[in-house]
Amino acid sequence: MASLRGTQQPELSKKLFKIIKSENHAIGAYEAAARERVGIAQQLSEWGEATEDETISEISDKLGVLLAEIAEQEDIYAQALEEYRGVLKQIRNTESSVQPSRDHKTKVSDEIAKLKYKEPQSTKIVQLEQELVRAEAQSLVAEAQLSNITRQKFKEAYDHHFAATIERAEKQIILAKHARRLLNLVDDTPIVPGDVHPPFAEVEAARQVLTDAEDDLRHYQLDVEPIHSNAGNLGVGAMPGAPVPGVGAGETSGAPVPESTTYESTVRNESPVGVQYDKAGSAPYPLEEADRVERQQQEVPRQEVSNVA
Repeated sequence: MASLRGTQQPELSKKLFKIIKSENHAIGAYEAAARERVGIAQQLSEWGEATEDETISEISDKLGVLLAEIAEQEDIYAQALEEYRGVLKQIRNTESSVQPSRDHKTKVSDEIAKLKYKEPQSTKIVQLEQELVRAEAQSLVAEAQLSNITRQKFKEAYDHHFAATIERAEKQIILAKHARRLLNLVDDTPIVPGDVHPPFAEVEAARQVLTDAEDDLRHYQLDVEPIHSNAGNLGVGAMPGAPVPGVGAGETSGAPVPESTTYESTVRNESPVGVQYDKAGSAPYPLEEADRVERQQQEVPRQEVSNVA
């Protein structure tokens, strides 16, 4: 066993962790299906040759080529889902980073409540209340970062997902339509005992079908409605980076805010999340021990496959 640490997720990120894990299994299923379809395409070609029927042999071979290409689209789709899954991980990593901030604020608040009940005159209450102010400031920043990253990456992830789904479907439709053209080249006119079917005269037409399919895939362009985003101005700490109109650098709008809780000082000094983001507002990838464990687990079967090959 490699490690059990990958299963120990903070409460906040458990649900998304399950989605990401389930998607990994689904991606593996798509990859396995693609390999199976390639094998079936090869078997179809071999069967057609074994029939000793010139027409069936020629058409089954060409169908095998198209079926293998359909399988290739399945494999490409699985790779695209890996990108979508990687974006979801950024949300999960942010959730994991925010959990300690929530826990700390709750812990300090509980300690204050206990002291006020047991020792209402304790001088430690004042210290804890000051600590609670700092914890609440941390929590405000962390929750804002979580909200910003979640919305941005949620849209980005499912933009990847659905665009890849549309592309796979449209390319497979193209290939399936050309495959149906091949079927029309098979003369299935019944014969009586002693007669034979005429020689296959559509060799060039069958080749042209493959050429047309190849050309259609080469010139294919995905045409979907773009997903609009207003998250381009995220700055350091996954916060809006654009200055507020009419407010100079280092200033704040509205009521005065104590220096210890201003946005800039909070992100740099107090935020448990902000320091983990680059200037584009994206979490360094990966942050999670679960990612490392998962990669180790995936490398084992891949090495076994390469050894078999």
